[in-house]
Amino acid sequence: MSSHSPEQWLQCSLGELTERFVTQADPVPSGLLEALDADPRRGAQSLARRIRARQERNRSEGQRLRHLLRFEMELWEQGHTHVAGVDEAGMAPLAGPVVAAAAVLPKSYRLKGLDDSKKVLDAEKREALAVAIKRDAVAWAVGHAEVEEIDRINIYHAGLLAMRRAVEGLGLKPDFVLVDARTIPECPAPQRGIIKGDSLSMSIAAASILAKTTRDRLMGELDSRYPGYGLAEHKGYPTPRHIQALRDKGVLPIHRRSFGPVREALGLLAPAVPAPAQAELFAIEPAPVRRRP
Repeated sequence: MSSHSPEQWLQCSLGELTERFVTQADPVPSGLLEALDADPRRGAQSLARRIRARQERNRSEGQRLRHLLRFEMELWEQGHTHVAGVDEAGMAPLAGPVVAAAAVLPKSYRLKGLDDSKKVLDAEKREALAVAIKRDAVAWAVGHAEVEEIDRINIYHAGLLAMRRAVEGLGLKPDFVLVDARTIPECPAPQRGIIKGDSLSMSIAAASILAKTTRDRLMGELDSRYPGYGLAEHKGYPTPRHIQALRDKGVLPIHRRSFGPVREALGLLAPAVPAPAQAELFAIEPAPVRRRP
């Protein structure tokens, strides 16, 4: 039917035309919009407006995606074939690991709707994007830093550790690494930290989606293991429900005892000194003695 004239297209029902050119977003035949504009039926004129609005959204999305590739395009033009984006999820929660992801995308990759995971609010949409990224990526990997590591080296360095593990898990050595807002110690390739990189680089945005969806699934599993804390709902973040559960039910092994609300729930009187009831569950290594020279 692609060779039909505009007049022949208008012999189709408006419902069929809507399904084809709005819902399915098929290419619009030449002259069809003008024919719909000239059609005396209000529904036909409304359909023309809807198709134009859809075309404008597609143009805007195309421009946005091209803009997201500007860092990658610069590196590809310099001969860096495998550009990895790296981001993390779970720095602020009171429970669970921090998770990082790395993604190497094909050259000139486009994925409609791909953006910083914090801007993709619908969980099903994030999961669909994650499936597409894993399917299309040249390579991808995730890395974790566990609660014990967070408490030992602090959350900032644990996030960097998870990032390094993600890069090392790619199965290939990237030619260049783009990182959200920081640089990775002992990174196996040249790197660049980009402030707000998850909203400025497509590779970092892809990594942010993978990190977020991976951690969310993990917190759902932990919710089954530790019911009553709402972990699947708040993902370990310090929501009022989570704080109240800490007070009512106590601290779990998956809680980060270096974080203030957890320390308060432990009944710590001073930094790193647990209440007697928690001392056995959360053993603390003695601090080294500092001697004056």
